[in-house]
Amino acid sequence: MKINSSRLSDLPGYTGYICPLKRKKKNIILENLLVEDYAAEGKSIARVDGKVIFIENVVPGDTVDVRLLKNKKDWAEGLALNILSFSPDRVEPFCSHFGVCGGCQWQMLPYEKQLFYKHRQVEETLKRIGKIPLPAFLPILGAAETRYYRNKIEYTFGTKEFTRERPPQTPPKEGLRHTQGQLVEDTDIKDNFNLLESSEVPPSGGFRGAGFHAKGFFDKIVDIDNCYLQAEPTNAIRQSVKAFGKLNNWSFYDIRNHNGFLRTMQVRLCTTGELMVNIVLGERDVEKTDQLMKHVLNQFPSITTLLYTVNTKMNDSMNDLEPVIYQGKGFVIEKLSSGQEDEEFQYKIGPKSFFQTNTRQAEQLYRVARDFSELTGHETVYDLYCGTGSIGIFVNKKARKIIGVEMLADAIKDAKENSDLNGLVNAEFFTGDVIELCTEDFFNTHGRPDVIITDPPRAGMHEKLVKKIVETGAPVVVYVSCNPATQARDLQLLGERYEVTKVQPVDMFPHTHHIENVVQLKLRS
Repeated sequence: MKINSSRLSDLPGYTGYICPLKRKKKNIILENLLVEDYAAEGKSIARVDGKVIFIENVVPGDTVDVRLLKNKKDWAEGLALNILSFSPDRVEPFCSHFGVCGGCQWQMLPYEKQLFYKHRQVEETLKRIGKIPLPAFLPILGAAETRYYRNKIEYTFGTKEFTRERPPQTPPKEGLRHTQGQLVEDTDIKDNFNLLESSEVPPSGGFRGAGFHAKGFFDKIVDIDNCYLQAEPTNAIRQSVKAFGKLNNWSFYDIRNHNGFLRTMQVRLCTTGELMVNIVLGERDVEKTDQLMKHVLNQFPSITTLLYTVNTKMNDSMNDLEPVIYQGKGFVIEKLSSGQEDEEFQYKIGPKSFFQTNTRQAEQLYRVARDFSELTGHETVYDLYCGTGSIGIFVNKKARKIIGVEMLADAIKDAKENSDLNGLVNAEFFTGDVIELCTEDFFNTHGRPDVIITDPPRAGMHEKLVKKIVETGAPVVVYVSCNPATQARDLQLLGERYEVTKVQPVDMFPHTHHIENVVQLKLRS
């Protein structure tokens, strides 16, 4: 690939805000480095005299000049200053906000390359940190849909804009043209929604936008035109609420001064067609709230549940807030298919519920967890970090009993409701710390685990929990993880009594460097 400029701003994926440079006594610039490989967490590597240089937002095959930000004995971190030549692996990103938004960081890589690097990241991380014997890894399960795959998305309204022009990145392709530094399709596509014209918006009030937080800036947002993460009408709803707020000269939230009316908005769109919108407001104003809700319902009759939440706190956490149902039942129903004929599971999802954000890939992930459990219908399965009960419910038909344990009381409430929704008679869910809850008396009452399924947060499991699992001596453990590094750490501890027998990476988030991984462990005889 040829480039017309050696400026870093011409690089697909360059954000312009990787890291602020600090004054140093030595300003070390390494010239003409070949980016050799991908490391992890979005960083690639080059080498100089055996020393590893970690560089963000570049692609293996790029040739770059790098300014060092950290310089240790055996490694360094650097900022690419000039791109001397592009990797032949680069492709044209499909989103006009790529390189500015900070999300979908890998759009400049073909999807098959993304899968290659993700699979290798899992394998190398488990070997490097786990330091335990591992079987041959199963091929990564990629996503059939790499756009519009999220069932949940959250937007932010704000008064501080982050901007950077995205220049043309490759020669125009047939059927495409470059306009004002952005790639657009020749055929104009008109929305079917009645959005307010920009000419109606009063010019006063300064910047008011709706989109995503800019990477590295807590107070600045990227004003999004079109996002490819969630299907319509998500973009139309965001644009309509933004335009209506401007028309009425309403304030957007200023996170520094903690004031403003329009704050955030959550949109959940299920494969069932049910659509939930929860608009979070920074002020209590009955008249404006009612006016906004009526506008949204009038513009988008496909919304099945509309809520609003007043948040006057200093943070955006929803756990201690109570959303108000304006119209609808207050929740949506999502369905997951087990892959077997006429077997689907229903899940009730409220505005504060946790549910895997990629429904189709969640089906793949849970099928792997079920298969790795090797259930025959006679097992007692302990579902740790069970959340709303999604995995336990998914595997229940092949188990004798499901015991779900979760710290959050609201999640357990959802799990019990989901259990009833699916007609389960063999599942029980308990609120509490598994370390304290799973005593000998508890096992005597509910049965010792034959299979343990654990799906912890990114931080992994507490060391005490790992030891508790080892003490139970369950014949099979299935470990679902969104962070291979903490999973590898825990596998090393589990290696005291268990051996890893299967490993299956699953890509839940195309165009990002995030990866899920499922591991089967069996008790050593």
